[in-house]
Amino acid sequence: MAQDATFSREGLRRARFAVAAVFCVHGAVTGSFATRVPWIQDHAGVSAGQLGLALAFPALGASAAMPLAGAISHRFGARAALRGLLALWTLSLTLPSLAPNIYGLCGALFVFGATAGMSDVAMNALGVEVENRLDKSIMSSLHGMWSVGALLGSAAGTLAAHLGSDARLHHLVAALALTTLGAVFCQGVLDLRSAPDEEPPPRFTLPPRSALVIGAIGFCGVFAEGASLDWSAVYLRDRLGASAGLAAASTTAFALTMAVARLVGDKVVDRFGAVRTVRVGGLAATAGGALVVAAPHPGAALAGFGLLGLGVAVVVPLAFAAAGRSGPNPSQAIAGVATITYTSGLIAPSAIGAVADVTSLTVSFGLVTLLAFGLVLGAGVLRTGDRTSRTPAGGAADRSSAAEKNPR
Repeated sequence: MAQDATFSREGLRRARFAVAAVFCVHGAVTGSFATRVPWIQDHAGVSAGQLGLALAFPALGASAAMPLAGAISHRFGARAALRGLLALWTLSLTLPSLAPNIYGLCGALFVFGATAGMSDVAMNALGVEVENRLDKSIMSSLHGMWSVGALLGSAAGTLAAHLGSDARLHHLVAALALTTLGAVFCQGVLDLRSAPDEEPPPRFTLPPRSALVIGAIGFCGVFAEGASLDWSAVYLRDRLGASAGLAAASTTAFALTMAVARLVGDKVVDRFGAVRTVRVGGLAATAGGALVVAAPHPGAALAGFGLLGLGVAVVVPLAFAAAGRSGPNPSQAIAGVATITYTSGLIAPSAIGAVADVTSLTVSFGLVTLLAFGLVLGAGVLRTGDRTSRTPAGGAADRSSAAEKNPR
């Protein structure tokens, strides 16, 4: 394939901004959906237990569909695949609010999750490719842009809910706007295509062993993330007697520290490397978890949740980056890691609740603290994506030359 402008330094910078904007659009869909879940529950007429069951279906759909992303990118090229998969994801925002009952809601959320997962793999694979060609860390800031998009989508959804807007109308307008933005931004991403003689990846396959090992680190990070986001407010209210406003602030503290850490995390990773960054982050998350468990008053627990968010922020971006460099098929490896992390996000909230029912929320967050310490012990598996461990002979110039000869 002939080299195009996207292989120049300036072209790569444009591609970086384009894929960052795609991450923002992807996050905005999630934020738009999350704020209208109460409306969707009422419209579908489902109980709290039925809603909990339905909310498991996005992760099930994502896990089932993510392995398809590599085959789609191989057939249509990275840019066209991302454009199509992102459009399916943004348009699927309209489905949950149309569901008339629990069966329709489960089906809509399965499709919602499947399109989310496939577009997630496609955009992360392109992000890793841009990072490789620039020879500098960008994955943390890309995931930070996802968090920014989620916050923007949540803000718009909160306003729509405050105004009493019908979620069907709100989601239709949001879907059309985000689909248009996504199509525009996708024009700027790298247009990579498989070589004519390259074997297509299998449509469905077990994750490679490297993805399983790297995914274990992602599992620990996402478990702490999911537990903190869903249970921090309950912990402060029930365990420490905090007011409703202060309890809600714990979720905000966690989300904000995580978003800020992701936006600035690339400079830290470039300076200290992926392994040391995750080890130090794991220590911060462990300290935060211990502070939550031992907190005598809400203020201490609030600081603990902030430390947890800071500590786990870069784990998933670095796990995706390491997966993308761990073998000959980046999309397959990223899909494997994404499946494991989605599974962690699925089981974390229910696992925390189950442990709390048998023991207490304090014991539940003791488990979170142990998994956070697992980041310290297991960070070495991210060495595949650690730029500081490479020799100059295997640096950017060699990879860029090889990529231009056989772009994938």
